[in-house]
Amino acid sequence: MFGQHGLNRNPKSWPVVAAYTLLAFLLFTQSRLSIMADEKVAKTHTWQEAFELLGISWKSDGTLKREIQIPMVNATPSATDPNSPPVALSTDIQLSPKSKAYVRLYIPVKPPKDTKLPLIIYFHGGDFVLFSASTVIFHNFCNDIASQFPAVVVSVEYRLAPENRLPAAFDDALNAIFWIQSQALGVGGRDPWLDYADFSRVFLLGSSAGGNIVYHTALRALDFDLRPIKIRGILLNQPFFGGVFRTPSEIRLKEDPNIPLYMCDVLWTLALPPYANRDHEFCNPISGGSYLGRVPRLPRFFVKADEGDPLVDRTTQLVQLLMGYRVPVVYRYNRGGFHGIELQNKTAAQNLYDDMKRFIYSTRVTDDEESRAAY
Repeated sequence: MFGQHGLNRNPKSWPVVAAYTLLAFLLFTQSRLSIMADEKVAKTHTWQEAFELLGISWKSDGTLKREIQIPMVNATPSATDPNSPPVALSTDIQLSPKSKAYVRLYIPVKPPKDTKLPLIIYFHGGDFVLFSASTVIFHNFCNDIASQFPAVVVSVEYRLAPENRLPAAFDDALNAIFWIQSQALGVGGRDPWLDYADFSRVFLLGSSAGGNIVYHTALRALDFDLRPIKIRGILLNQPFFGGVFRTPSEIRLKEDPNIPLYMCDVLWTLALPPYANRDHEFCNPISGGSYLGRVPRLPRFFVKADEGDPLVDRTTQLVQLLMGYRVPVVYRYNRGGFHGIELQNKTAAQNLYDDMKRFIYSTRVTDDEESRAAY
């Protein structure tokens, strides 16, 4: 079901919200007994199995060797081959001469001359440990978005764990937003491609671990005056969250071929700060922590989940949390599917593009949303 899920702002509806939240809590608590009993099953796998599945191994200096089979591709700044025209144009921009931080900027091949385009800041997946903004599957994803919506897309290269544990990726994400703010202000000049962008219509989009980064970055950004940037919406595609206690979908799909439970456990151990468990707020956003008080100030959300994704219950819990704080949410729940389906199935990818485009271009700026966007 696709639609706008919002909560009545009449105070008389608040008892209903409280009852709904309590029911969700009781159902989750009731499941813990069977979930804890399943912990022994998850522990039958080894780190070596997880590393082999991920294509990683330790180096002698304590960093990871990533034997990634998915190729990385260069940006395409111009349409030079008439026999193979690009879907969109792209270019890499170094953010600092002192670091390897960069963004890959995308625009349509023929951007409109008289209309500003929404600006989408994208964060790729890879469980915080793998991949890059230049990995071909994410490059193609951004190409399609820039071309089809149309939109200006800024894909952010962020540091990976365990060499750079969280919150390093969140820091990189926020720094990328600051760079876009400086571009909007024209500090030191502006990249000519960003002249096509409408800085008053900025959206944060993330897939898997990128969805986690987007959620935490949106909360962090609330502490700063980002004008003239206005963040109008947050888009989470199968966000990567976890927790100490297993959810029913994690149990049901614990041996999922794409993102099995034991592999998730290893990835969180690599990504979280030392000695933190999976109920740390970076992993489990409903566990508490420093961010919950900021949630009501977030702009509207688009959230997409698939029934066949082990993380689907985590996503549903986050949607319930947002709705409990009266954050407007559009929740796209698909029967079947699996984690990362849009990267392998063209029909699923097109459905996702259509849903996200509808969300972005149907965003109507109300007085309330204006206040939410005025970070």
